[in-house]
Amino acid sequence: QVQVVESGGGLVKPGGSLRLSCAASGRIFRINAMGWYRQAPGKERDLVASIIGGTTTNYEDSVKGRFTISRDNAKNTVYLQMNSLKPEDTAVYYCNVVASRNLIEPQLSYWGQGTQVTVSS
Repeated sequence: QVQVVESGGGLVKPGGSLRLSCAASGRIFRINAMGWYRQAPGKERDLVASIIGGTTTNYEDSVKGRFTISRDNAKNTVYLQMNSLKPEDTAVYYCNVVASRNLIEPQLSYWGQGTQVTVSS
């Protein structure tokens, strides 16, 4: 009953920018954390950026200073602004939502379907 949908991926030239969006909906009482992961061909799925409690942010070293994660709590939406994109940023980007459905049940992790980001000249 919890759905996570990403959007905003596409093809961009090196040095360009993209803004990814991720909206969570359904049976959600509270979102504890939201994050972006990416997986390139032949590689593991790795954390790119996360925002915990609506304020605390974390970034993978290679994207620091280039990517910015933000959250609109009222809309249950998280964004990833990606600037100065490099070919090595090419990957499928997945949104992850850690949420609880009520005060009794523990938090659960939910994944979106992914959105392709391709950085190429």
